Parts: sequence; C-alpha cells; structure tokens
Amino acid sequence: MHVIVDLCVVPLGVGVSVSAYVTECQRVIEASGLDYAMHAYGTNIEGPWDEVMAVVKACHERVHEQGAPRITTTLKMGTRTDREQRMADKVTSVEAHLAR
Repeated sequence: MHVIVDLCVVPLGVGVSVSAYVTECQRVIEASGLDYAMHAYGTNIEGPWDEVMAVVKACHERVHEQGAPRITTTLKMGTRTDREQRMADKVTSVEAHLAR
C-alpha cells in the first residue's frame, strides 16, 4: 500500500534548539531513497507503507542515539484505494484551482 505521511519528530529534554536532531532525522529520510519534501514544521514522505514506517522508526532510533531521552512525534498519513496519487499530484491540483 502506498502512503503519504507528514512527519514531525520533536526531541524533548535537549534544550531549545532541535535543529541538530532534525538534521539527523533528515539524513535518515534522505538515505532511504523515498520521495520526501521537508517543510518548516516537518517532512512529507511517500512510498510503500512498510518502507515509510521503517523510516519513521529509524528517525526515532537516530534521534535517541544522538542523546534525546524522549521524543514526541506527530504523524499524519493518507492512503487511497480509488486511484494512485503522489505528493506532487496533490500540490498540482491545488495550484490548478488557484490559477483559475
């Protein structure tokens, strides 16, 4: 099953700045080979369900390895069975409506 997720991993107990931890999570995502798009408050990732969920787990593992004692994660996900849809398709659809 193809899934599109919006992932936001937030390490707790590491101080105010979390960019070093987010960077490590981004490295995990990039190394996965899955399509992704980072944004200001998280990252969209798409691909086969098991591969995407493995990346979410790997992000948690990496951030804990970096010293975060606790992590809170927000994960939104969507799947479709009526047709194939990619992240870019969703954006293109809204842009087409805006152009009208």
